[in-house]
Amino acid sequence: MKINVNGTDYTLDVPANTSLLDALRVNLQLTGSKYGCGEGACGACRVLIDGHATPSCITPLASVQDKFVITIEGLEKEGQLHPVQQAFLDEDAFQCGYCCSGMIISAVALKTKNPRPTRQEIIEAMQGNICRCCVYPRIIKAVSKA
Repeated sequence: MKINVNGTDYTLDVPANTSLLDALRVNLQLTGSKYGCGEGACGACRVLIDGHATPSCITPLASVQDKFVITIEGLEKEGQLHPVQQAFLDEDAFQCGYCCSGMIISAVALKTKNPRPTRQEIIEAMQGNICRCCVYPRIIKAVSKA
């Protein structure tokens, strides 16, 4: 199976029903996306697929052929963090950090479509992401700042 992740083409010898998350973490050693609920509800495993924040735990690998997948690792360019990544650091939006890669991916998808979202638009866009540490105010501030 051929996939493009973070701008690099890969050929993987795995069953077609392998989840994208498993392929990323096990086969490609890209461990930034986390396994949370396994049902696509918590947001910890989100990646960008053709620019859309998508839960990778329920996405079959076969469905991303001929698409572009970007993980949290692919947001950094030439040693510079993506502005959303930097804003999360600046606003101390990490506590345990488990949810952050998915939060950042969702925020990047939002900011790409709407560079200046309102507070309410940020809240609505982040609804599919759960932070068990409840640092939502800092996350909203980081997304606003980015």
